[in-house]
Amino acid sequence: MILKEKLSQIIPEWRGRVSELVKEHGEVEVDRVTISQIYGGMRNIKSLVTDISYVDAHEGIRLRGFTIPNLLKSLPKPKNGNVPLAGGLYYLLLVGEMPSHNEAMEVEDEWKNRAFIPEYVLDMLKAMPPTANPMTLFSQAILGMQVESKFAKKLMTGIRKEDFWGLMLEDSLDLTARLPIIAAYIYNLKIREGQKPKPNQDLDWSANFGYMIGITDPAYYDLTRLYFIIHSDHESGNVSAHTTHLVASSLADIYLATSAGMNGLAGPLHGRANQEVLKWLLDVKEHFQRVPSEEELHQYAWDSLNAGQLIPGYGHAVLRKTDPRYTVLHEFGMKHMPDDEIFQLADLVYKVVPQVLIEQGKVKDPWPNVDAISGSLQYHFGIRDCDGYGACDFYTVLFGVSRILGVTANAVWARALNQPIERPKSMTTAMLEELTHKS
Repeated sequence: MILKEKLSQIIPEWRGRVSELVKEHGEVEVDRVTISQIYGGMRNIKSLVTDISYVDAHEGIRLRGFTIPNLLKSLPKPKNGNVPLAGGLYYLLLVGEMPSHNEAMEVEDEWKNRAFIPEYVLDMLKAMPPTANPMTLFSQAILGMQVESKFAKKLMTGIRKEDFWGLMLEDSLDLTARLPIIAAYIYNLKIREGQKPKPNQDLDWSANFGYMIGITDPAYYDLTRLYFIIHSDHESGNVSAHTTHLVASSLADIYLATSAGMNGLAGPLHGRANQEVLKWLLDVKEHFQRVPSEEELHQYAWDSLNAGQLIPGYGHAVLRKTDPRYTVLHEFGMKHMPDDEIFQLADLVYKVVPQVLIEQGKVKDPWPNVDAISGSLQYHFGIRDCDGYGACDFYTVLFGVSRILGVTANAVWARALNQPIERPKSMTTAMLEELTHKS
């Protein structure tokens, strides 16, 4: 297997590199921690390490050092598409090298060979009530497949610590291979009378999702490729990535860890942002019964802020410019759906809302993140009405399919480098108060 061969070559060097860094420079101070950071969700505390992705305040997410525009230009593309293959990205995330087309296709073929969903998983999902949230079903399906974990079985019978990563890789390949099928079945349960998805062997991992929910438009296949790439990873500190890492640090297998991470992704402050944006856009259109003018939207935005409401999709914890992921999705929309009214409204919001937020003077970063536009593109292709309100809880499932690429790549490397169980130290409020008296 190409991934295992490549990783076997580079892991020993990385183990030595990390060991020397900790042994020789472990006491070097990276950052001072303040009480505000302790109480404020540990914001900006540099206490995690990943070589897979980094969010640059001015260039956006870098995956293995590549910006989003560079990735889309450099990664291998399918013969029948204009956006790169997820298999190539997965190779890059794991190995740290830009793959050839053949190497990307080897990963895609590996996924195809593993894309089998146990019947009991489909039966379990079908048995759930129709009102079950799509993310509940998604997490449940991942958890249900845990009985097949190769890592968990070997851990019970005995295995050298140095060999953990290989079994984590095996499980990760199995899980990533299956998730587009799981996602398609959940969508079909909600929308298409429970049709069992059948992958098309001529399509890649990303495009197959669209095929399995009955979409035949090649433009949507390109959108799935784009969507899954740009949402794949976002450093290690976000809730879904950190939760997956935290649980896996206990030597839980990737099924247990990812299910936990997806539960975090389902939270309204994390993975649901794009559907909140879409709902806001639909409310604006409903209010005006059309796409408003710039002047009308300007006043509407001010009225919303004055009423204590937020305008979702604008602002970012790290970025100080327009999210490059927003930019590539906007370019996709301008090419494929310039006349779509919801997309036009999302575009208009970009022209109006940052200026309103600047005028208000309370927002340091008024620029859009990826969620400001992603839902409108899915909505254009008919991914809608999953919850009866126009917006769609299913969007978070798509986010989860994307994020599996990053969290599993990080999990493999965490086991390769024998990263320990996470166990930060807690303090009492009295201790913190005593520190302030001494300062």
